[in-house]
Amino acid sequence: MELQIFSNNMDVTPRLRNYVEKKTARLDRYLPNLTTIQVELAMENTRSAVQRHVAEITIRDERGTILRAEERNSDMFAAIDAVVDKLYRQIERYRGKQKRKTRGKGEEMDLGEPLPIAEELVEEDQAIVRQKRFALHPMSPDEAIDQMELLGHDFYVFFNAEDDAVNVIYRRRDGTFGLLQPEMG
Repeated sequence: MELQIFSNNMDVTPRLRNYVEKKTARLDRYLPNLTTIQVELAMENTRSAVQRHVAEITIRDERGTILRAEERNSDMFAAIDAVVDKLYRQIERYRGKQKRKTRGKGEEMDLGEPLPIAEELVEEDQAIVRQKRFALHPMSPDEAIDQMELLGHDFYVFFNAEDDAVNVIYRRRDGTFGLLQPEMG
């Protein structure tokens, strides 16, 4: 397992690096096929001149599964604790889905050790509670942003006329926009 630590607008002290290594070292016990853990630590300045620390962790396993969590807090160590707890919950959901997939096939799956989270935090099966169908009209990403803002949504699915594919435009937490483009692989 490879651990990568990146920082933005801050220095990673040896104490902070050791803390991150200690907190992330246990993740491979719960997801045995882990290949990389990427940790991004940043400091944001807010309008009220208060600095907020951001911890984001992305983990990848041998199957290509990617789990990502992000947390913000006034204390970097608290942000790291919260993001690791969030990852535990995501791993538990992922493992539950893997168990259901392999249950009928008679395959054995190495799920690792039980997660150290309270039972009440583990979410049950999520059900789709609403379906919506809509027509996709060819448009540019700029037109999609306009449509998204007119609707008051945080994301908008559209047919990108520039690359002949379905794309998603979304508003990021910092107020900028992101574009998700599918890639066949």
